[in-house]
Amino acid sequence: MANVFVTGAAGMMATAVIDKLLQKKHRVFGVDAKACYNFLDNSDYTFTQCDITDSRTITDLIESNGIDTVVHLACTADNDFDSMITDSELKMSKACDKYLYAAASKAGVRNFILTSTTQVYGIQKGREPIREATPEKGIGNYVDMKLLSEKMLLKAFKKSDTVPVIARIAPIYTADFTDNLRERVYDKKEDVAYIFREGEYGFSFCCLYNFVDFVVGIVNIPQGRYEGTYNICDSRQITAKEILDFEREHHRVGAVVQRNAPAAVSFNKSKAKQDYRYFDPASTFANWNFDNTKATRISTFRWNLGNTK
Repeated sequence: MANVFVTGAAGMMATAVIDKLLQKKHRVFGVDAKACYNFLDNSDYTFTQCDITDSRTITDLIESNGIDTVVHLACTADNDFDSMITDSELKMSKACDKYLYAAASKAGVRNFILTSTTQVYGIQKGREPIREATPEKGIGNYVDMKLLSEKMLLKAFKKSDTVPVIARIAPIYTADFTDNLRERVYDKKEDVAYIFREGEYGFSFCCLYNFVDFVVGIVNIPQGRYEGTYNICDSRQITAKEILDFEREHHRVGAVVQRNAPAAVSFNKSKAKQDYRYFDPASTFANWNFDNTKATRISTFRWNLGNTK
């Protein structure tokens, strides 16, 4: 049994992670600025309500509870932030990362899992799968925030026994949470779903439970240097047609209009800067195929749009 510390514990992603860790009989300590009443009847769970900027409280929790693994989910879109990432969130994230990394290193935490994003890769040319060594060309505040978090993490644990793990997660979905899926097939301005050609083109996403299994896999590894960066995504892309069929099955989309495919990419950098979910339809046929081969050494990535819950 491991002692696991989870930031952003009231968020959607953290709730799923904590639920699975408790099922596996691990001891979990969660913190969040929001009140959270999940799992309070479980003796293996301790929740502390405090802001992520409360360095004294959080440092004390890490140092006094023999924490084996930190799962840093605060300051993560889909878990803690909405889709608009402002300069204030960047400053807060940087300040929190600094003291969290220091506290984990001082306390002898075995491994530290940082949640990052596949958006750091940006739009890639060619059809080769995007691997962890692919150059980062992403833009926007969220990308800048996560790249800085990654850089600070690797520097903080360079001479430490704590193993740094960077989870670059593709946009998350579940059966009920499909905001990221819809962004690829829905025109908010005209309030209509759309499709190009027959909708056979696809995008890489991550079923939330594939990420959960990856976290549990890291927690369960007894030893070994498995540090580094991992692409966390489904093992195959989801096509536009599959997204629309799924949303229609759940009565979340009506009529779908067929449009002509865009001739060229014309990315709107000003909109993309703050809006985490901003998607320019002109970039539909860019390479969104992420390679998760490295991560499958940790877990099976068995979840997909057909069996999510």
